[in-house]
Amino acid sequence: MQLDERKYIILQAVIRNYLETGEPVGSRTISKYTDLNLSSATIRNEMADLEELGYILQPHTSAGRIPSDKGYRLYVDRMMEEKEREVEEMKEMLLEKEDKMDHLLKQAAKVLANNTEYAAMISAPQYHHNKLKFIQLSQVDASHILAVIVVEGNVIKNNILSVAERLGEETILKLNILLNTHLNGLSLEEINLGMIAAMKQQAGIHSEIVADVIDAVAEAIKADEDLEIYTSGAKNFFKYPELADHERASELITTFEEKQLLSELVQDNLADENNTGIQVYIGSETPVAGMRDCSIVTATYELDEGMKGTIGIIGPKRMDYEKVVSNLKLLKNQLDDLYKKN
Repeated sequence: MQLDERKYIILQAVIRNYLETGEPVGSRTISKYTDLNLSSATIRNEMADLEELGYILQPHTSAGRIPSDKGYRLYVDRMMEEKEREVEEMKEMLLEKEDKMDHLLKQAAKVLANNTEYAAMISAPQYHHNKLKFIQLSQVDASHILAVIVVEGNVIKNNILSVAERLGEETILKLNILLNTHLNGLSLEEINLGMIAAMKQQAGIHSEIVADVIDAVAEAIKADEDLEIYTSGAKNFFKYPELADHERASELITTFEEKQLLSELVQDNLADENNTGIQVYIGSETPVAGMRDCSIVTATYELDEGMKGTIGIIGPKRMDYEKVVSNLKLLKNQLDDLYKKN
């Protein structure tokens, strides 16, 4: 007897429901759980076939069914095949798109600096409040496992985690199911202590692995350490006498080129969810300590459902604000159009 698509959908429903509740699953539950629009009697027949094939078990007479190891194996093998295919497709797409975006932002910073005759910066877009897409655990050696974490925006993070002993295939399998069932589609804010406690309880002696994976997920979702900032036009500081003396210009250029303080400016801008317009910082209002003799005008651009970056212009307090704001608004629109074309 072949396992057709309908039987597999019912098997998926049994596994997912059992993982959520820990209770045997009956046909009436499955009829509500799936979109198959089948009667309870039809589902009972399909479940009887699945039991005969060894994919589910009936632990007690008149009870519902639970997945067998064979059922778990088929479920995870299919899931992993699909996810591995997705990861490879994502990597190819991301490499191509990142190369194009890298070139685009470098050119945009140069154009902005040339057009305004001030210094310009653009941060690469980042996702904020991203959601987890999936997790894949695999054994590396006797004392390490690899956790591949994919978050919204198809950002892929690889983490090597230490384990006390080699985990068997079935353990890896069940941990993958447990983690993906509970965490897929959630943002960091939605992963609460109660959920973590329940997962650790279900993981039993492997609760510490669950805790380590959740820590890795949190780091992957934050992903702030990879912020890339493109700059251009540092020499334009020397065009303005009030910024051109040796000590002041040296501090400005160091701050501008080291980018750490610029990174803090970008993160502050992106942390404000309502900030999608133009921000103007004049003199002492400037959040970057080494640029208190300047004005900074920033704009937050947004691409593809929450992927945001910051554009900034740094110049003297007597800068042409109208010209700067006009250029920032124009670039925001151009980035959106060019990104979609690429």
